[in-house]
Amino acid sequence: MPKRILQGVVVSDKNDKTVVVRVERRFTHPLFKKTVRRSKNYKAHDEKNACKEGQQVKIQECAPISKHKKWTVIES
Repeated sequence: MPKRILQGVVVSDKNDKTVVVRVERRFTHPLFKKTVRRSKNYKAHDEKNACKEGQQVKIQECAPISKHKKWTVIES
């Protein structure tokens, strides 16, 4: 099964080797037919501590690294 790749913005880089990435998705509401935005935060592994707040990054699914980290930064 292919690993998912998501694109988002770094909202926090305070933890060591971890960044919090906000990924936004857009969809049409089934009843109101309006475009709705929903966002979700993912904790991703950043081995070199290279990512900074506000930066666009791509994250990829991986094996669990810790309790909450199941993603890794592939492109910053």
